[in-house]
This record gives sequence, structure tokens and C-alpha cells, in this order.
Amino acid sequence: MFVTRQQLEQNEIGTLAPYALLSRESKGRVYPDPEPQYRTAFQRDRDRIIHSAAFRRLEYKTQVFVNDEGDYYRTRLTHTLEVSQIGRTLARALAVNEDLVEAICLAHDLGHPPFGHAGEKVLDSLTKDHGGFNHNHQSYRIVTKLERRYPDWRGLNLTHETLEGIAKHETEYDLTPVTGYDPTLRGSIEAQIANVSDELAYNAHDLDDGIQAGLLRVEDLKSLEIWQYLCDELQWTGTILDELTRHRFIRELVGIEVSDVLEATTRKLDELDLKSSEDAQRYDHPIVVHSEKLEQMNAALKRFLYENMYYHFRMVRMATRAERFIREIFKSYLNNPRQLPREYQGQLENGDPYRVIADYVASMTDRSATLEYRRLFDPVMRP
Repeated sequence: MFVTRQQLEQNEIGTLAPYALLSRESKGRVYPDPEPQYRTAFQRDRDRIIHSAAFRRLEYKTQVFVNDEGDYYRTRLTHTLEVSQIGRTLARALAVNEDLVEAICLAHDLGHPPFGHAGEKVLDSLTKDHGGFNHNHQSYRIVTKLERRYPDWRGLNLTHETLEGIAKHETEYDLTPVTGYDPTLRGSIEAQIANVSDELAYNAHDLDDGIQAGLLRVEDLKSLEIWQYLCDELQWTGTILDELTRHRFIRELVGIEVSDVLEATTRKLDELDLKSSEDAQRYDHPIVVHSEKLEQMNAALKRFLYENMYYHFRMVRMATRAERFIREIFKSYLNNPRQLPREYQGQLENGDPYRVIADYVASMTDRSATLEYRRLFDPVMRP
């Protein structure tokens, strides 16, 4: 005897808030695909994402530090798992669909090319007259077109709700309009949770990695209101962060951020008194939010990370090297497409070569891109 999908769906009805998306009310999949007996539609989406090739490749893709910088630093995969964990916590506490939040979180960075934002920047430049490159849009293309795991369709054939959550992934830096969804509607509460979880995770964990790498010093952090707040909460007056103390600070920061989102969002939900998930999407402004005070602190933290970490000379050197690798690989393929694997050569007959090459390069990991650069340009490297 096992718990059936119908029982799981009934549990959602009995426990989730009226503004949550219910798996039994999903608008379905593009291609007919009977649902299993023991998983909801959103649980199935989550599992399909985890088993995709694009998800596995995240293990060797840059978050901030290139993969060969050290084993401690976060990769795109560990960042994704941390976003998912935070998203599940928020979803459970706000009584919305945890499985849907998890699926959106796990898919949100599938489209990142090697070397993080440096790789994205150069691919966007190289394809600017051919539609450009944006990792959010690429994530959507991966799950709808590029993954090939089923004989009857391209992509993963995810539900409408998961795809909409991926398409409407928004942060201060990323906003991807993807056709096929009503532009007047915001993302669902579940999609908004994924957005906030992403920003929350990279702020806290980039800070952690920056301190660990020695790029950020305690004396510099003292200029931040959020850092002073953490020091007061932890009653810490030291000048040197040992490893255990650093972990305490990051845990406290994540806890404060999550609690603030829950409190601010609950106030918003009480004020709006939403009766359905559609009500949430029709509201003009984000519902899953921070308090104004913490929003200001986070904005200052972002500026600090840009000035002191992302533009640190070590990071700029890494980014410059990465951009050179991607640019030269791309141009080499463009000059002689026969260097591409056979499956991509086949796509050139009916596809824009810039888009085909961008898809292939974006699928690479840091490691495979570095190795490909050596194969193409190192005279003693075997092709």
C-alpha cells in the first residue's frame, strides 16, 4: 500500500492556503503524458529537472569562483540546492505548494553558461545581432527544447505552472520576457518565493565565500548596517573571524532574512486577503517581499559585494580569462563549424549558427570549456 497521487492532491487541498497553486488544478503539459500513481504533477516536474543533463552539469559551473579556485567555494549546483532549501522553508511556512517552489528553484539556473556572469556577458555580446543571450531565457529553452530525453517530444514537458515560474524569474538584475504567458500577470506566489530565495541565497553565500577567500575583511564589513546588526545579535566584538564564527554569522544572516520575508509577506497577505492564486498574480506588485528596513540593508550589501568582491582584482582577472576562453572558442566554431560535434552540425542546416554555437558553448562546464580551449589552441594538446 502506498500513498496515491489522489491522496497527495487531497492533502494539498486540506493544508495549503487559498492563494497556493494546487497540483490537481494544473493547466497541464504541452504533450499528453499520463501522471503517475504516486507523484503529483509538480513532484514529477522536480524529478525530471533533477535527472536532466543540464542539472548535472551545474556541479562544474561557476557561481562566483571558477571551479579550479578551490573545493570549498560554491558552484552553480550548490547554490541551486541552497536556493531550493530556502524556498522550501518559505513555502512550507507560507502554506503554499512546496513541490512547485522546489521545481522552479532547481531549474532557475539551468541556462547559465560556464564561468558564470562573465560567460553570459561575452555570449550576449557575441550574439547581440542574433537575439542575444540571457541565462533565464536559456533555462526556459533547455526545459522546453534543448534537453532530449523522450522520443515523442523535445524538452522535459513540464507543467504550465513550472514553466511560467521559470519564465517569470525576476531579480533586480534579470527579467526575461518569454512569449506564451500573459504579460499582465506576475509570477505565482510560488514563483515569487523562488525569486526571493535566489537573491537571499547569493547575497549570504557570496558574502561567505568572499570572507573565506580573503577578499572581504572585517574592518571593511563594519561599514555595513547589516553587519553591525549581526554583530549586535551575536554579541560579537572581535576583529578576526575564525571558521566557526564565520559560519555563525552566515547562519544568523540567513535566519534573519528568512524571518523578515515571512513576517513582511504575512503582513502583505493579511492586508490583501487573497482568495485564489489568480488574485496573487493579478496584484501589481510583488507579494513575497522583505521589510523596507531589510530591503535597504540588502541593497547596501549588494553594492558592497560589487565594489569589494565582484570587482576585486582577482575576480576581474578570472572573468577576463574566462571571457577570452569563451570568445575564442565561439569564433573558432563560427569560422569552421565542422569542429562542432555531429549533433550540432546537423542543427546548422535549419538553424542560426550563432544560436547553435551559443547553445553548445553554454552547455559546457568550466572544466570542459577550459579543456576545449586547450584542444583548439594548444599546439601540444591532442584534439
